[in-house]
Amino acid sequence: MTSRTVLISGASIAGPALAYWLRRHGFAPTVVEVAPAPRPGGHAVDLRGAGREVVERMGLMPQVRRARVDERGVANVDANGRWVARMPADLFGGEGIVAEIEIMRGDLARILHDATADGVEYLFGDRITELEQGDAGVRVRFASGAVRTFDLVVGADGVHSGVRRLAFGPERDYVRPLGGYQAYFTVPDPGDLDNWFLMYNAPGGRVAGIRPENGGTAKAMLSFTSPPLEYDRHDVPGQRRLLAAAFAGVGWRVPALLDALPTAPDFFFDSICQVRVPVWSRGRVALLGDAGYCGSPLTGMGTSMALVGAYVLAGELAAAGGDHGTAFARYQEVMRDYVAQCQELPPGGLNGFAPRTQLMIWARNQSMRMMGRWPMRAILAKQFQKADAITLPDYAGTAAPRPAGAPQAPVG
Repeated sequence: MTSRTVLISGASIAGPALAYWLRRHGFAPTVVEVAPAPRPGGHAVDLRGAGREVVERMGLMPQVRRARVDERGVANVDANGRWVARMPADLFGGEGIVAEIEIMRGDLARILHDATADGVEYLFGDRITELEQGDAGVRVRFASGAVRTFDLVVGADGVHSGVRRLAFGPERDYVRPLGGYQAYFTVPDPGDLDNWFLMYNAPGGRVAGIRPENGGTAKAMLSFTSPPLEYDRHDVPGQRRLLAAAFAGVGWRVPALLDALPTAPDFFFDSICQVRVPVWSRGRVALLGDAGYCGSPLTGMGTSMALVGAYVLAGELAAAGGDHGTAFARYQEVMRDYVAQCQELPPGGLNGFAPRTQLMIWARNQSMRMMGRWPMRAILAKQFQKADAITLPDYAGTAAPRPAGAPQAPVG
């Protein structure tokens, strides 16, 4: 019943975090990632509540704080750039829309990779193409042609998880579009953000934003509501054309952001969606983070769920002595209510984020002005409290049998 070798698909946030905790508990993790190296760039993610506590237990908070983005809050602007509403980062004790600790996704991924590089096997530039489960483990075929057997496989490979498709079924059974699309890409820092995340709403459910980051650049965000679109997920030029068409004629800084599209080194485009998988494991295969329970960018809880899920999954495998059946059931039991709360959309959902008419935009801005006052403050405080909707178990003192030749790692 004891499982020691674990293959993890995905080297963004959830995968390296799981590898970190598995290694500390005495397992032998391997991480496979289709990209040729740790992915740079990406949008800003926040560390809040239980997710922040996990990073503190990892001892990585000093590195995170050194790499954090100095962001003072979020401000809504009109077409002329005038501020119409704002939410300072400290309004909800550092746990609001903009958290006290904001860090670029690529920087957090790099920190997690660096913390695991010496004790974890990484296979960059490869991916899983076949999974065959048996009594002795999971036989895995890689795109490179290599074939290996692992005791367990974990899909931490995002919304479009290849592991989920191979072990659970087609994407359409689990991914629920919310009626919108979103793009992120790096642009030169315009020099006048003053460490604020600026957002502009245009009629038709279109949202443009720009937020500061480190190193003389900024991150652009363009989002729009739409019925389902047919496009090739690997056709980046086609995605750029879709985006440019959706934002044609929009004012504020949008023309300059669109001008930066062709040369953006890290363009990302995808639907705004949630992932709902009723049971996160099948046999020796389990799902972690967005692959199993993406809440959508609207919730702001994706990073926290990934970090907490990694901590709990590794801890339960250790507590069960590697008995994956017991551990996977306990992982879902411990995480179920937390994930359910984290997946709840904020008031108004997508329509609150991307109002379609000028009147709705005005009403949303009025609501934002009231966020620091009762009753809006109480409503939003409840929303942000989701970050603490779990008490992290203490897995200190639990450890699975070590693989042959593996050094003893501290646990706690």
